[in-house]
Amino acid sequence: MPAILRLGPYRFFFYSNENGEPAHIHIQREKMLAKFWLQPVVLASSTRFSSKELRKLEGLVIENKTLLLEAWNEYFSS
Repeated sequence: MPAILRLGPYRFFFYSNENGEPAHIHIQREKMLAKFWLQPVVLASSTRFSSKELRKLEGLVIENKTLLLEAWNEYFSS
């Protein structure tokens, strides 16, 4: 599972077997997990994150969308 980015307590990653799905990113902090689609940025699922923290995560995904999409495309195009 390639880790793409770490921001504070958050780890941004995707699983190496997910190339059949649209581009997305998983974000983990401790036992909390969220998944965001990248085009457009939309919350796909969440476990244990508060609404407030999910809004923060959405902002982080939007801020880093280019980097996350580049990592996705580079990994799955090879």
